[in-house]
Amino acid sequence: MKNILITGGAGFIGSHVVRLFVNKYPEYKIVNLDKLTYAGNLANLKDIENSPNYEFVKGDIVDGDFILKLFEERQFDGVIHLAAESHVDRSISNPTEFVYTNVIGTVNLLNAARSIWKEKEGKRFYHISTDEVYGSLGEEGMFTEETRYDPHSPYSASKASSDHFVRAYHDTFGIPVVISNCSNNYGSYQFPEKLIPLFIHNIKNNKPLPVYGKGENIRDWLWVDDHARAIDVIYHKGVAGETYNIGGFNEWKNIDLIRIICRVMDKKLGRPEGESEKLITFVKDRAGHDLRYAIDATKLRKELGWQPSLQFEEGIEKTIGWYLENEDWLNNVTSGDYQKYYEEQYVKR
Repeated sequence: MKNILITGGAGFIGSHVVRLFVNKYPEYKIVNLDKLTYAGNLANLKDIENSPNYEFVKGDIVDGDFILKLFEERQFDGVIHLAAESHVDRSISNPTEFVYTNVIGTVNLLNAARSIWKEKEGKRFYHISTDEVYGSLGEEGMFTEETRYDPHSPYSASKASSDHFVRAYHDTFGIPVVISNCSNNYGSYQFPEKLIPLFIHNIKNNKPLPVYGKGENIRDWLWVDDHARAIDVIYHKGVAGETYNIGGFNEWKNIDLIRIICRVMDKKLGRPEGESEKLITFVKDRAGHDLRYAIDATKLRKELGWQPSLQFEEGIEKTIGWYLENEDWLNNVTSGDYQKYYEEQYVKR
């Protein structure tokens, strides 16, 4: 049985990856390592928490001694590294926290792999990153794997730094690494500080919908289940030392995306058409706010055979439906009650 470490597996994207690997690969032992910060929610994984090939470990990747000991005990064959501070606004308020988690934490994992993996055959260190490391696009063009790094926020700078360290450990120490840079994700179990779940929650509760600037910033949106499938493919088939961009080929201006959410919510809540749009409130733009991101995922499609399964209109219908059908989950997160789940389900066992 192969032992696979997935960091940040209680988070939004991580929980989808953990679920996919636990269900698809019974021959793997999946160890989910998460610090359980505000964005970590073990209730995301209730359906697989008792699976025989799954284990949760609470811990902090910033603790290098703890990470090395974990590698020594478990003898991991692979690492899928998703643990990260990821919210741009929070990085503006506290850049140092992002340096510790995203840079130092990544280096600690790399050091542990370097120390334990004396034989590198069959090993893999997969680092998941973001398209924000590339900076901002103009009206035309797309980010490719060859695009020059140009991060503009403390968050994207910390992720760019971690990407460089991963490549450096491959080039210097021969660690078998792969990297992927993905576009904005959406779907179930996303923490409601992010745009889509936040606006679904606010519309339902008739709260304002704060839109930065004029809402003209453009993002490429990727359904989280499609991202998890891409991670599966890259982990198993990606070439060591290579980078793969993952995108949904779904570019939307923020204001247009918000109007779609409003329209779907009005329909699902039985409100008059246009009612939710009245909640839109334009606020001062965020510092260093990149205008446009767009990912060219041609390399991933041509070399590894992956492509997104959903266009945005279908995906947003599914996503809104999920949040409306899982009000208890959303209420527990917005109230903070979700943070009791670890104590109730793990500590008291």
